[in-house]
Amino acid sequence: MQRQTVDSTQLKSVGFDEKTNTLEIEFQKGSVYQYSGPRVKEYFDGLMAAQSSGDSVGQYFNRVVRHCPDTTYVKV
Repeated sequence: MQRQTVDSTQLKSVGFDEKTNTLEIEFQKGSVYQYSGPRVKEYFDGLMAAQSSGDSVGQYFNRVVRHCPDTTYVKV
């Protein structure tokens, strides 16, 4: 999956695969996680919107993605 680099102290890059409905996030420390669930496309769009507007991508991740109860994740 292709990821886009983001300006964040916490996240390094994010990507989305429409075929598998998977959000992939690479963290600055090198870990990569794949997230799945009904709203992951919305989360990807939100991360990219935060990046475009100069808002904190890491804060968006912590507030919206990290603790979402309908989203599962695996370390890859």
